[in-house]
Amino acid sequence: MPTVHISRFAQASPFHGGLQAVLARTIITGIAVFLAVTIVPGIEAGTLAAGVAAVLVLTILNLILRPILLVLTLPLIVLSLGLFLVVLNALLLELTAYLVKGFTVSGFWPAVGGALVISIVSSLLNRWKGDQPPVEPYIAEHRGPKIINPE
Repeated sequence: MPTVHISRFAQASPFHGGLQAVLARTIITGIAVFLAVTIVPGIEAGTLAAGVAAVLVLTILNLILRPILLVLTLPLIVLSLGLFLVVLNALLLELTAYLVKGFTVSGFWPAVGGALVISIVSSLLNRWKGDQPPVEPYIAEHRGPKIINPE
């Protein structure tokens, strides 16, 4: 009988990895937000403290609120072939600007541009860092059918 190989993510929780993973995620988000502030017109950080606060708030929102929003907007994400993720990231960036004084996003389109820059830079840095969760192999033996009533 053939053996079926199934793989699953080992410890796929966003909270897994301890302090080092949280620090790495915060630094990557900080670099991405810094580039978005310098590249995208309409996104500004008044002071360094406002920029750091925006990075921390955006990291917390991405860690806690983003998975919930992904589940709630899954039909729109599938219907738009993933393009709604950019809108979702833009809304999180605007929510960050609303929560942090001194960090401003001047409208929806600068938020979309900033979300694109942050998403691209974060994904490139995560790929470079090797932020792939470990895959744990699971081997399931194929069993034949069970005869219940052999009459």
